[in-house]
Amino acid sequence: MLILRRTDVTDVLSGRETEIIDLVADTYRLHDEGRTSLPHSTFLRFPEEHHARDRIIGLPAYRGGRRPAAGMKWIASFPGNVAAGTERASAAIVLNSLDHGRPVALVEGAVVSAKRTAASAALAAAELTAARPPASVLLVGCGVINLEILRFLAAALPGLTEAALYDTDPARAEEFTARCQEAAPAVKAHAVADLAAALGEHRLVSLATTAAAPHLDLAACGPDTTVLHVSLRDLTAETILGAVNVVDDTDHVCRERTSLDLAQEIAGDRGFVAAEIGALLRGRVTLERTPERPVVYSPFGLGVLDIALAEYVREEAGRRGLGVRVDDFLPA
Repeated sequence: MLILRRTDVTDVLSGRETEIIDLVADTYRLHDEGRTSLPHSTFLRFPEEHHARDRIIGLPAYRGGRRPAAGMKWIASFPGNVAAGTERASAAIVLNSLDHGRPVALVEGAVVSAKRTAASAALAAAELTAARPPASVLLVGCGVINLEILRFLAAALPGLTEAALYDTDPARAEEFTARCQEAAPAVKAHAVADLAAALGEHRLVSLATTAAAPHLDLAACGPDTTVLHVSLRDLTAETILGAVNVVDDTDHVCRERTSLDLAQEIAGDRGFVAAEIGALLRGRVTLERTPERPVVYSPFGLGVLDIALAEYVREEAGRRGLGVRVDDFLPA
């Protein structure tokens, strides 16, 4: 068993934004081709009131293709950690051998999860704004995920020069500015206090909050706006029904009380989903934009992305001699 710590994972993935985006794109194409196995995620919740917002999610997955991999991510989301000064999410990924099924690696998963999420968002932003790339982005939610999204957007959108930062805690947005400048030096970051005004000023918006229920519409957005709805529960169901919707997997994202799950309850079907990202990347479908309707990208966060990236980390760490090897983890 190879144990890869956070420092090992960070060492492997630092500065690899373009490679990670390409890996995510390849995995989405494989998923669209039917060359993945992706059961529904399992949500572990708790009966006590003080744990009402907490959950731990299990995401098993298999990716085929030239570099097949199988395993499971086990990720905890405890929003109360943020107020306590620690990260909301923590995760571990187990990779299994496809020769004999035994676990071969235990990988720290929070870094993998954040980077695959950001790569997915940046890939979609580049794909959905290809005809008219934006020069600025509004980041709503000043935490780990939007920091990584900015880092990956800077790699995917070379013309990006400005990032407006909004958080329900204005001091947090101000503090976030320095971290953004470090992550993306070519992008000028600044905090904003008026969310409605900012929505009207930026054609690219990234929503990465800890919202548990819808609280936002896009009425203030200008024409030709693209929204990366990463946290999945920010937008009202009516807003989803009025948008051009792109997802990573329709079946996965329309469940567990996401904004799209609520939208299908109202609509009675899933016809409001215009396309899946894998089909767009493969050219099987095209997306028609209309100025009066925003394009909303809502990625559920497929476990196959975690497994693909964790396998990439395992292979590279093996070449570099990183990690801790436990030879007697399993019986001989």
